[in-house]
Amino acid sequence: METADLSHHISRRFNEDLERVRTQVLSMGGVVEAQLAKSLTALTEGDSALGESVAVDDLMVNSMEVSIDEECSRILATRAPAAGDLRLIVAIIKTITDLERIGDEGEKIGYLASRLAVMERPENKYREIKHLGKLVSEMVHESLDAFARMDATEALRVARRDRFVDEEYESIQRQCITFMMEDPRTIRRALDVMWVVRSLERIGDHAKNICEYVIYMVHGKDVRHIRLDDIERHLSDSGARRPQAG
Repeated sequence: METADLSHHISRRFNEDLERVRTQVLSMGGVVEAQLAKSLTALTEGDSALGESVAVDDLMVNSMEVSIDEECSRILATRAPAAGDLRLIVAIIKTITDLERIGDEGEKIGYLASRLAVMERPENKYREIKHLGKLVSEMVHESLDAFARMDATEALRVARRDRFVDEEYESIQRQCITFMMEDPRTIRRALDVMWVVRSLERIGDHAKNICEYVIYMVHGKDVRHIRLDDIERHLSDSGARRPQAG
């Protein structure tokens, strides 16, 4: 994964501090991505043991969050970063919180997968969940890629995909309600499926949050609770005002 260059400080050790902590965030992101992939595989393949094993990964995610948070606190205390460096540290602290919550949702999916594995599987082998899981997994991966490259334009593009996740989530929820009404024997399985897709929808929200932190990190503007079209307009205006090189 290509990363942006942070080598602009007089202090070489400060550069190393910033690069190290950002690398740790990307490592944490890799663990979270693997955890999500494992939980989805457990669900679609009916592997109860694999689903239960996701909890072990979540312990690692929690430990990484604490470690990175402590490192950020140390940098704030000893380096007194300002401007873009301060925004980077703030964005990192917020990002690891969302990554930890993605890990929590991945653990829930793994647990639900282990329960669903012992029930009768539908003929389509949870095709709809597999598709939603692919959308969400791609959002997580691409949000981390935008973070690595400090690419606000890419971050905005990824954030826009959350709408498709919401649409898929609502569609599956409606299907589950229909199944429960038509055949009460499917209620338990349908409820577990609804919890799975709820977790996937939340993961999409967390990936979108990471994208918003990237925009904040690059442009210094907090875009939470702002419509995506308005964010895009702001980024375009910022680009137009930026002085040209040469």
